Amino acid sequence: MSSNNVARVLVVGGGYVGMYTALRLQRKLKQELRQGTVEVIVVDPEPYMTYQPFLPEAAAGSISPRHVVVPLRRVLPQCKVVVGEVTAIDHDERRATITTLAAEETGDGAIEVAYDELVLAPGSVSRTLPVPGLADVGIGFKTVEEAIGLRNHVLEQLDIASSTRDPAVRDAALTFVFVGGGYAGVEALAELEDMARYAVRYYHNVKPEDMKWILVEATDRILPEVGPDMGRYAVRELRGRNIDVRLETRLESCEKRVAVLSDGSRFPTRTLVWTAGVKPHPILAASGLPLTGHGRLKCTAALQVDGVEHAWSAGDAAAVPDVTAEPPAKPDEPRALCAPNAQHAVRQSKVLAENIAAAVRGGPIVDYAHKYAGSVASLGLHKGVAHIYGRKMRGYPAWFMHRAYHLGRVPTFNRKARVLAEWTLAGLFKREIVSLGSLENPRAEFELAAGTGRHNEAS
Repeated sequence: MSSNNVARVLVVGGGYVGMYTALRLQRKLKQELRQGTVEVIVVDPEPYMTYQPFLPEAAAGSISPRHVVVPLRRVLPQCKVVVGEVTAIDHDERRATITTLAAEETGDGAIEVAYDELVLAPGSVSRTLPVPGLADVGIGFKTVEEAIGLRNHVLEQLDIASSTRDPAVRDAALTFVFVGGGYAGVEALAELEDMARYAVRYYHNVKPEDMKWILVEATDRILPEVGPDMGRYAVRELRGRNIDVRLETRLESCEKRVAVLSDGSRFPTRTLVWTAGVKPHPILAASGLPLTGHGRLKCTAALQVDGVEHAWSAGDAAAVPDVTAEPPAKPDEPRALCAPNAQHAVRQSKVLAENIAAAVRGGPIVDYAHKYAGSVASLGLHKGVAHIYGRKMRGYPAWFMHRAYHLGRVPTFNRKARVLAEWTLAGLFKREIVSLGSLENPRAEFELAAGTGRHNEAS
């Protein structure tokens, strides 16, 4: 208990683990929260949780961006939501330093929050490599802002190609390079290629065969989560759509808007999307808690930080032993870990909330055990691959399974209904292919009018 007899649970991160853990704590500790004997604080730089599996569909215009995110304050009315970033943690003193928007504006500095139980679930950040030019021209694909920005960018390139007489500019505008053959890269490329192929029917001088879509993957296969057979099928499916899939190939540089690959190929391009993996959030290294060699928190099967009391973690940030996996052949070999994906994160959050509630009330804690069910991936409208409980599916059935699974997993009935309604309407009407790139810089027109631009009026 804190000095004021209130047990304070600090949840760092409002993603899958953070939001679902806080949501379940609201239900498990309903009486304590109403009586004021327990307090749950959720800290995240954004006031919403992003359902990342829907980002490719949001980029393609199949789902409205506002339906891909879940407002934290709406779904967590019994919790205190702080929009800010945890910059330091002193677990010995049970104190966290938080930088908020107000602190940045007023210059008062960061605030300190004392806690009794700590949940570290900050998620992950994009893993970049020292590729020359990547920081200047690369586009990420982890946030809804990046997804919508990429959609606007692709449609803008079609406008550029349609309106120029310079063949070099046209060729660069119609060349789209995606680096990374995991879920994010493959689904983003497939959905956007689908959208762009539909959009060019409204351009009098741009044809689908004029576009070049290139997927670069450093390993020998894509979508490893769905198994080698479905991975090979995905490659055949993409290549059948004239998408250039380059396996065992790396991006060497992208300076001056020219993508240079390790096989010697050079592609002038105005679009380079980087989805080549993620890495643990930097706050983990600053926490002083035990980490693995890959920078994730060492955790027990009960989702406690190994050897540390009152510290918990799950999801991307945690290295959790998979108790359902076969034990290692040799005693000195490490046990298999749960994959850092949404399937485990959502289920881990339920066990995590149960254990934290037990810790607050003084009850027993339990281990997390879930056998991996499989994976599903979309390859565009009506196309997909799936490997679920050993059963392989492809084409329309896999695409339908992908939508059904994620519709069931997206939080709140409100979001489920809205997403289902949008899918239904999309099946009845034509795609929306409008670009709203000006949303990214809404003051540009006003600044032009107020300055010395074309709208400047004589005094």
